[in-house]
Amino acid sequence: MSIAYLNGVYQPLAEARISPLDRGFLFGDGIYEVIPYYAGRSVGLTPHIERMINGLAAIEIACKLSVSEWVELLDDLVARNSDQGKNIGVYVHVSRGTDVKRYHAYPDNVEPTIFAFAFPIKEPEPVDRAQAKPLSLVSTEDLRWQRCHIKSTALLGNVMHYQQGYAAGCDEALLFNAKGELTEGSSSNAFIVKDGKVITPIQDNQILPGITRRIILDSLRADGSIEVEERIVTMDEVLNADELWVTSSSKEIAPVTQLDGKPVGSGEIGDVWEKAFKIYSERKFDF
Repeated sequence: MSIAYLNGVYQPLAEARISPLDRGFLFGDGIYEVIPYYAGRSVGLTPHIERMINGLAAIEIACKLSVSEWVELLDDLVARNSDQGKNIGVYVHVSRGTDVKRYHAYPDNVEPTIFAFAFPIKEPEPVDRAQAKPLSLVSTEDLRWQRCHIKSTALLGNVMHYQQGYAAGCDEALLFNAKGELTEGSSSNAFIVKDGKVITPIQDNQILPGITRRIILDSLRADGSIEVEERIVTMDEVLNADELWVTSSSKEIAPVTQLDGKPVGSGEIGDVWEKAFKIYSERKFDF
């Protein structure tokens, strides 16, 4: 059974309890992260923690743990869950805490609720396009809130978009703003490839500052063999792309071969994906 951490106590996940007046439960008033560990080695642990700390500051939750204290806590949690398998994901959730009443304004003098648990994750996809699993996506207008750069626990908008893809028998929903510009997936960042160049939307309030996205960009730029560009990407460019990828901590770099029932590029996993995934896989534990 998974061992969870809740407000300083390690306990079986099934026994962890919070108050119904916790603001995370009532309002989705909190920040979360999901961090993968492969054979005990984390991917992007410090960047994940830094993003969480930045998100907490953005919504004015005062959490006293430092980066090093977070690292110690999460490494300890992973060690306590070694029976979950060699590949483990860690979910971390910090809410504003529990008040004595339901009231929209931020309360004073409440301690944040800190919750984390571990769960088994699958092996990474093979760095071989002949063996990799391609994804199928649907596209839709992005109807979420305008602060997507904050990794809030209030995920109903994302969940509803993901359900659109799921109900259509697809793996994910690809989102566009009212101007017909690509934002991201409902639970992922997005990249296109055109004429050998990797292109992804600029980082602004419309998209999450994905840690996998950051590792990909940093790794490709350090390697130098694939040109990378961050800029506005139009829906027409997506429809005419040679390759389309969605990325996240759980998906890593997932190749997309169908969008709205039509093939992306040749309809096969592309060679740029294979080359980029190899570069990423060789460097991902450096972050």
